Amino acid sequence: MNLLVTGGAGFIGSNLIHLIIDKPEITKLVNLDCLTYAGHLANLDTVKSNPKYAFEKVDLRDKNAVLDVVKRHAITHVMHLAAESHVDRSITGPGDFVHTNFVGTFNLLEACRSVWAADSSPVKTTRFHHVSTDEVYGSLGATGYFTETTPYAPNSPYSASKASSDMLVRAYHHTYGLNTVITNCSNNYGPFQFPEKLIPVVIQSVMARKLVPVYGDGMNVRDWLYVRDHAEALWLVLTRGVNGETYNIGGHNEWANIKIVELICDLIDEMAPKLGGSSRKLITFVKDRPGHDRRYAIDAAKIQKELGWVPAHKFEQGIRETVRWYLDNQPWVQSVLTR
Repeated sequence: MNLLVTGGAGFIGSNLIHLIIDKPEITKLVNLDCLTYAGHLANLDTVKSNPKYAFEKVDLRDKNAVLDVVKRHAITHVMHLAAESHVDRSITGPGDFVHTNFVGTFNLLEACRSVWAADSSPVKTTRFHHVSTDEVYGSLGATGYFTETTPYAPNSPYSASKASSDMLVRAYHHTYGLNTVITNCSNNYGPFQFPEKLIPVVIQSVMARKLVPVYGDGMNVRDWLYVRDHAEALWLVLTRGVNGETYNIGGHNEWANIKIVELICDLIDEMAPKLGGSSRKLITFVKDRPGHDRRYAIDAAKIQKELGWVPAHKFEQGIRETVRWYLDNQPWVQSVLTR
């Protein structure tokens, strides 16, 4: 297996590479990343000297450079994680999301189709794994779950760009016979997440004794998935998933935003008592985000039944480990924020 991981210097990508770099199935692991604000090679300091590992600083929007990487490294398998992923940024600058998430996926599919066409049995020896999000399904009410057959109903430029790239991957499977799998995951959390998403934002705000902003009434619900559990599921789908299938990956951990914020405040009060006072006093409610989906929740029964995957971390355990990691790695946080 000559594996290409796109976005490997990012949050989920770097955790994935740490998990799989020593898998015996892998002969070569190529990390393709253009190192935007959310990509940091420091995330991979412990693997950069591994003889299997190679890094390519390439923008997915550069179709010729993408094709060169796939050809030169004789890529046989792809785990496509690279994407612009922050909903707030997609609202203020949707163009980057369309070009990176949709056009970038198109360029990668075309490169693989071109190179793999020379293989006498490409369906058996190659695979394109597209990593997506549950946000493509839109918003749930108080009950129910997203399944693999839930109709797409994206409500932000980010989720629309991911939904369209999902459809493109599906089309390449049905039109060109590409061996593809798609995964749609719930909200990830854990080490190396750039401090713009909810959990690291709250941790950093509390540490700095700044106000902690919470959108609307704070009762928007998300299903939280520990990033290392997600990485385990991604590897299973790459190596054992059925050609042409989609798998939903969820953490079975539904939490309202305000409850998460309160829990983080309490954990920091416990772990860093020298900060002084109750951190909950820093919570402030702000105007809700446009198009803010009310609830996401994943039904992960398919991946559990077919591939045997279940998340190993309950949220209370994972969030404690995450808060501890950020408290112990403030130099990393400051370096990525400065950059």
